[in-house]
Amino acid sequence: MEDFDNRDTREDVFSRAVKAGVRTYFFDVKCTRDSELYITVTESKKRFDNALAKFVYDKHKIFLYQEDFEKFMHGLQDAFSFVETGKVPPKRVYKEVRRLSDIDTDSQEQDSPS
Repeated sequence: MEDFDNRDTREDVFSRAVKAGVRTYFFDVKCTRDSELYITVTESKKRFDNALAKFVYDKHKIFLYQEDFEKFMHGLQDAFSFVETGKVPPKRVYKEVRRLSDIDTDSQEQDSPS
């Protein structure tokens, strides 16, 4: 992976727009304050709003964090495979992976008196 200089600005590190008919999908890689990368996937669709009498964009966004990349990718691959073959792929089993920040929060909760 190439290095980049804007890690603390929280700006897009990488962006790709994919036009697909009436929809556009945006794939944006961003960086948290802790220098962790994550991906946002945005679906944008232009439509006419009669009440406003103008075109507006409906947007739907999901956030993907690094600890979920592999599971998300496999789920998407399984869905594509099912569409192509009509066969249900075998279910995958994953070990639970916890973020360091989640572990810190859990230990603080356990240490605090009730």
